[in-house]
Amino acid sequence: MVKRLTKHGNSLALVIDRGVLDLLDIDGETPLSVTTDGQCLIVTPVRNPQREKRFRTALKEVNRRYGRALRRLAE
Repeated sequence: MVKRLTKHGNSLALVIDRGVLDLLDIDGETPLSVTTDGQCLIVTPVRNPQREKRFRTALKEVNRRYGRALRRLAE
């Protein structure tokens, strides 16, 4: 995917397509870390460690309760 920067006031902005936002589960409220390796621009969502821990705990519980049924459905 090739993108161009867009004029935004006195700055330039990179518009990210909805599909990419959905894939990464980010929106206008998601904090982003912007870094570089000297040649590439790297934009990474900043994840809340507590939220990640709650998600992992919920995922384990769902797998424990419904794992067998989900595996059968996947076959």
